[in-house]
Amino acid sequence: MATSADDTKLRGVRHPSTLAKNPKAAAIARSVDDRSGQAASTKISRDIQVTQHPTLPHLYLEDLSPTIGTVVHGIDMARASDQEIETLYALLLTRKVIFFRDQHCSETEHIGFARRFGELEIHPFNPMHPEYQEIIPINSGPKYVGTTNTWHSDVMWRMDPSLGSILRARAMPESAGGDTLFCDMYAAYEGLPEDVRIEIAGLFAENSGAANGSKEIARKRLEDGGADEATLKEFDEKYAHVPIPVHPVVRTHPDTGRQALYVNRAFTRNIAGMAPDESKALLEMLYRQADFPEYQCRFKWQVGSVAFWDNRACQHYGVSDYFPQVRKMERVTIAGDRPYYQASSTEDQQFSYASDSA
Repeated sequence: MATSADDTKLRGVRHPSTLAKNPKAAAIARSVDDRSGQAASTKISRDIQVTQHPTLPHLYLEDLSPTIGTVVHGIDMARASDQEIETLYALLLTRKVIFFRDQHCSETEHIGFARRFGELEIHPFNPMHPEYQEIIPINSGPKYVGTTNTWHSDVMWRMDPSLGSILRARAMPESAGGDTLFCDMYAAYEGLPEDVRIEIAGLFAENSGAANGSKEIARKRLEDGGADEATLKEFDEKYAHVPIPVHPVVRTHPDTGRQALYVNRAFTRNIAGMAPDESKALLEMLYRQADFPEYQCRFKWQVGSVAFWDNRACQHYGVSDYFPQVRKMERVTIAGDRPYYQASSTEDQQFSYASDSA
């Protein structure tokens, strides 16, 4: 499968080849076997291990790993009862990401389901669905190389990052590829040595990343679409300043009270008040916590599959191994609140001990 140095079109704007900018995707595109002549794929059944939900026996739960990721069988998200919604949110808090299969709902039903968990977030820069501003299309193919193959927690460039996202698969690569990995950031935090947990408790980090670049892309999209000067001026005034938020390195979950590691390569730039070299070394060590398979689960998509993740407790990584095949997703995002850190009683004891022994 040959790669090309030709320009590609990403989110409506011409750029130098995004495949060239994504070495992991490019490596797969160069090395994958040519499957153009193979026979059509066939589905076969397989046994899966499930557990019946204790209070809603029509729901069956398929855990993908010990601490993160559960497929919920027997749910119809378009017609979920209030009790099912409460059950799903409780399960989300425990499992960090939950999945559904065979959800062939409409756009309005997708939006309506998400709205039952909170106010919805409208992204200011990403292109939206032509009819529904709540939906962000995330499409990849011959001209749109998948670019989410970095561990991240969504929109950390916001002062109030999202609570969670509900992503639905509309089209998937024909053979294989396009999986998404999720990492349990509670476990990533707990896996740190005790002295590091003491060191990072109460630290804050600056986060920016793609916000300003996305702003420029969005403005160029308006220009290419024929927007007049008044529209462009309104855009410039509205987004003259995209804040650079300072979020805690360790985030306390507002519902569970648990501590999660809250830094990643996509958005975190430096630890506030720390020397650049020291900050870089510490962040590199913290970033690597998401790389351990023990803290992860991996989800293989099918058309109609849905992932609902808690943005406050996990990170995700969209595998970009399918270029130039088509992968089309639609995301609806639930608005969140300001991240904070609150020491637990155990940590209070540790800080007291560290202070006494200093």
